[in-house]
Amino acid sequence: MNKSIVEEASLDMQLNREDEIDLRELFGALWQGKWIIVFTTFLLSISGVFYALSQPNTYQSAAVLVSAQDDGGGLSSMASQLGGLASLAGIGVGSGGADSKTIALSVLKSRLFLNHFISSHQLLPELFAVKEWDIETGAPQFDPEIYDAANSLWLSNSETGETLQPSDWDAHKLLSGLVKVSEAKDTSLVTLSITHVSPHFAQRLVDLLVKDLNEWMKLEALEDSRTNIAYLQQQLERTNVVDMQNVFYQLIEEQTKTLMLAEVKDEFAFKTVDPAVVPEEKVGPKRALICILAAMLGGMLGIAIVLIRFAFKK
Repeated sequence: MNKSIVEEASLDMQLNREDEIDLRELFGALWQGKWIIVFTTFLLSISGVFYALSQPNTYQSAAVLVSAQDDGGGLSSMASQLGGLASLAGIGVGSGGADSKTIALSVLKSRLFLNHFISSHQLLPELFAVKEWDIETGAPQFDPEIYDAANSLWLSNSETGETLQPSDWDAHKLLSGLVKVSEAKDTSLVTLSITHVSPHFAQRLVDLLVKDLNEWMKLEALEDSRTNIAYLQQQLERTNVVDMQNVFYQLIEEQTKTLMLAEVKDEFAFKTVDPAVVPEEKVGPKRALICILAAMLGGMLGIAIVLIRFAFKK
């Protein structure tokens, strides 16, 4: 019985030795397949170079903003002073700068705002139908197979007859992908940036976005204030309690101040600390990195091919 156990153990050890890969044999296989590794590395390196050179330069324009409610005064101070009274009366005056900023940034990325932004400035052709841009002047050259620039008309598909004009869904998806917003937690500064192949178009988009966002938030504040004033005046007429009348008078005064400030302030949601400029240096593509990654991928692919061949031979 002991003899059979020894024979089985010896057989297992022999099988394990056969299954083990000799490192010398492995390196020998890699050396024999060195030309395969060199070829795949060279092939993917050349492909990476051509791909990197085929990608157009992209430019980023950015504006640094600060919330107009973060100064500790103005609308923020008013809202904090009489917020409790407003809640008793059944209306909302506002909850401070942080919440106002969060709401404004949410509006900036919303489908309703971006689609209205594209429509009001007629940006759809520049977003979807431009064949190339003049880097010096920023003038677009439209693709005649997609858009008739002379008549401002979208063409139709010759086979299906469907219009080539993108939908609101496609427009929002494209523009929301271009808009990047970052916030510095320590300073509360907000950076709004656009990356595009045209530096002039990127800068124009940033300026228009900041302007339209302020206008959008301003109109909403004006509408809310007018609605609140009308509601407070109705409640004032219905009550005979002197204390409640005083509360309503204070709230009406507060909403009137908010209305006046909103009417005179152009930078209602965000103040521009550093405006957007036409960028002169590109931010992409990273051509050197693309070439390095392509060469590494080619080498790894060549090694994988050699090792697979070696494994099948074994």
